[in-house]
Amino acid sequence: MADDQLRGRDERRKNIPLRRLYSEAEWTNIFRRYDYDQDDQIPIKDFMQELRNASDENIPILMIEKALKETDVNDDGIITLGEFLRMVKKTSEGKSKYGGIFTAYVMRTIPPRQKRCRELEIYSDTDGEYEDEYKCCPPPLGMICISLLMIGTFSYDTVIGGYGHFDGPVAKWLIYNPHLREEAWRFVTYMFVHAGLQHLLVNIAVQIMLGLPLEMVHGFWRILIIYTSGVIAGSLITSVVDPNVFLVGASGGVYSLITAHLASIIMNYSEMEFANWQLIVIISLCIVDITCAIYHRYFLEINQQIGYESHLAGAVAGLLIGINILRNLRVRSWENKIWWTAIVTYILLMGIGVIINIAFPSHFPTRTVGIN
Repeated sequence: MADDQLRGRDERRKNIPLRRLYSEAEWTNIFRRYDYDQDDQIPIKDFMQELRNASDENIPILMIEKALKETDVNDDGIITLGEFLRMVKKTSEGKSKYGGIFTAYVMRTIPPRQKRCRELEIYSDTDGEYEDEYKCCPPPLGMICISLLMIGTFSYDTVIGGYGHFDGPVAKWLIYNPHLREEAWRFVTYMFVHAGLQHLLVNIAVQIMLGLPLEMVHGFWRILIIYTSGVIAGSLITSVVDPNVFLVGASGGVYSLITAHLASIIMNYSEMEFANWQLIVIISLCIVDITCAIYHRYFLEINQQIGYESHLAGAVAGLLIGINILRNLRVRSWENKIWWTAIVTYILLMGIGVIINIAFPSHFPTRTVGIN
């Protein structure tokens, strides 16, 4: 009888999992416990230092080190959030090659008093998590610096140089000139040139209002990439659709910031406390701008030289690039599909623009002698 009871107890023990494997959201939270600068990257040496600091002989340090190095396929000494999730995720059979040993590590490195709090944090409502990411240190100076460069260019050509609008020497060297397409820098530098003070002030005001909140969460370099992508997309698409147009202004970059907010909402909707309101504001801005553009173009007899193609191209670029590089606080499987769709679409559209510019010179105006 006693033997039967022992056998029954052993069978029950076999059915009790020794450790539970975390969900993707939980693993993301665990990863970010050690991602102190919140850039979704952790140097492997820092991760291993955390292990050594734990100083628990039951933690399989060598196995974890092997797992980290095996996951670092590009051998850059850094493990990203995506690499970490691939390393610990369950297979179709419900198993994980390294999830078990990392579970053992987590259970031993989180102090007992914090374990319950950690579980509550993982399973609690995530609304407001995005707002918690706003930081003023380092200060968000990226858009401010770009705006100062714009003011400097405009001031030099209008005050010091005695020129007006975009007729100054610096502006002529920076403007997108369809006759000088071989000077490739013009596809970017035209953003520093503006057709008048009102044009300059409106762009600066909008890009600061839209750019600073994004910088506070996602960092300057991500916003700079999005902004520059919008500027390049604006000039590239305009050169194809309207090849005789001279282009000035940062509207492509400004519109990329508008749709970057939309990209952030798409990827972090569940983590935002006021996602619906933000979505309403962004969509309203887009509707108002499109309506005004159509009204001025087709219902008013006003000859306004506005590059609507660059606005649209910048907006598309901001959405597609924003989905790819803005911080995603909680990665979900369906978001990976959106990520790949966005990057492939962006590469195809930009590739088409570049190919047309290179392979079909007859589509564009030829360089006129004396033009600069």
